Amino acid sequence: MSDDILGFGIVGCGVISRWHANALSEIPEAKLIGVNDVIGERADALAAEFGVQSFASLDDMLARDDIHVICVATPSGLHAEIGIAAAQAGKHVLVEKPIDVTLEMADRLITACADAGVQLSVISQHRFDDGLQEVRGLIDSGRLGRLVVGTASTKWYRTQAYYDGADWRGTWKLDGGGSLMNQGVHYVDLLLWLMGPVKSLVAQANTLAHDIEVEDDAAALVRFASGAVGTVHASTTMYPGLPERLEICGTEGSVAIDDGTIVMKELKDEKGETGAYGNRKSSSSEGVSATTAASDPTAIKHEGHRRQMVDLISAIKSGTPLLSSGQDGRRALEFIVSVYESSKTEAPVALSGE
Repeated sequence: MSDDILGFGIVGCGVISRWHANALSEIPEAKLIGVNDVIGERADALAAEFGVQSFASLDDMLARDDIHVICVATPSGLHAEIGIAAAQAGKHVLVEKPIDVTLEMADRLITACADAGVQLSVISQHRFDDGLQEVRGLIDSGRLGRLVVGTASTKWYRTQAYYDGADWRGTWKLDGGGSLMNQGVHYVDLLLWLMGPVKSLVAQANTLAHDIEVEDDAAALVRFASGAVGTVHASTTMYPGLPERLEICGTEGSVAIDDGTIVMKELKDEKGETGAYGNRKSSSSEGVSATTAASDPTAIKHEGHRRQMVDLISAIKSGTPLLSSGQDGRRALEFIVSVYESSKTEAPVALSGE
């Protein structure tokens, strides 16, 4: 293998592992060397599918000199544990969302990677969507003016069979939460990335439609450090599943994004001032596509993962800043655990505001 190519290993061979493997197959500077899973048959099947080695143990994988990066695709509650082991073996770490299920373990992983001098990137593939990149540019250029309101909505649908399909799903220990921690974390991250740090929130998290330990519906009212306000709603109860939606509104413009695509963009510098009573936009009544992740997680494209892997490779080779770092993953996790705390105490929760 050329010195210009980075070798990758995947730990955890469940549903999301194929997104990692397919993405790696499209990157000239990367090569998938092997995979590992506590269920050997599952690792063997993925290895055979992609023509790579199936490692019997994590230690065996970490001992390989030709593996430079470990993709952690296990249940969420194991992310930091495996990432720490990888960092201590001198491997760079790409960990699926969320970074872990507790801030303590997230901090341990961040520290381990820093101490080892390796890169740590947390999957937030939607930051790389064309629509989100455009919105980020509008904010950075000041074309939206002062941001005043931001909303994030992940109104998906999952049957009981989804939770029954894997014994870690819907558990506090390994899933770390429900609709917000597992499904809503992506748009929580995007909201924080675009709107900035959160000062405080008040929230409710409830189990409304499933037999699980954790919530299947969560809603939060948010105060950002900038003074802007917002809302977050994540659910797996809403038949048949609606598009993920993000709305960013400012004094000079507003945008709405559905499933990574801009569906509304109104800019004052293009259209001019309205009358005294504004110019209310009409709503779309189009139906929901049956091939979105709202109703089928296998419909998720791997292009975002590919772009994030390229970003990580650039950071490893050239030292360029990561678009989604360990600290970014920690911020999203802090928000989510604060939602659970607020729901439990029925009181507002102050965040670090960083």
